[in-house]
Amino acid sequence: MTDLPSPRHTLIVTGTDTEIGKTVFAAALAGALDAHYWKPVQAGVEPEDAFGETDALRVAGLSGLAREKILPEAYRLVTPCSPHLAAEIDGVEIAPTRLLLPSVPGPLVVEGAGGVHVPISRHETYADQFVRWGAPVILVARTQLGTINHTLLSLEALRARAIPVLGVAFVGEAMKDSEDIICAMGGAKRLGRLPRLNPLSPEKLAAAFAANFNLEDFAP
Repeated sequence: MTDLPSPRHTLIVTGTDTEIGKTVFAAALAGALDAHYWKPVQAGVEPEDAFGETDALRVAGLSGLAREKILPEAYRLVTPCSPHLAAEIDGVEIAPTRLLLPSVPGPLVVEGAGGVHVPISRHETYADQFVRWGAPVILVARTQLGTINHTLLSLEALRARAIPVLGVAFVGEAMKDSEDIICAMGGAKRLGRLPRLNPLSPEKLAAAFAANFNLEDFAP
């Protein structure tokens, strides 16, 4: 029997918005750390499609991790929308007791859904769950127009709840001024920037992560 994971060995990956590259970054991070990966709530999966395109399967394909290190979701919901509404449509109640951190040896990378304030019920958002987990959060931010406002607001929301922020990981083309002002005004460490990769492959993703991030920044 393994000990419960320490928050120091768990890293939470969240984003400033949806479709910004959070899952690709999570795959790169989990692969670099040889960590377990867990996305507790996945929406947009047909019940009969057990092997459909989920974030967990995408991470499995991009990270190079052994299949047993990709942990099953606590909830697989049908409708591709916010978890709270997808759960209601499916007739499911997302219970915080089913979202306890899994017990695994070594590092654990946990990926949220969308942004910090995506609701998991009519009463709670992911930010409330982050408080329960007590683990450091990596905020993934795009480098495109609008990122300064979205990222600073997300950092403010995390800090308002005393959620530890490991730093900001940018995704996209280099935008030095935006990256600099976000980290300066938000009081957050710039962890690095992952370029958009086309074509995207496990080998190219691993190389891009190694070239643009310092693995020591993610150590416990």
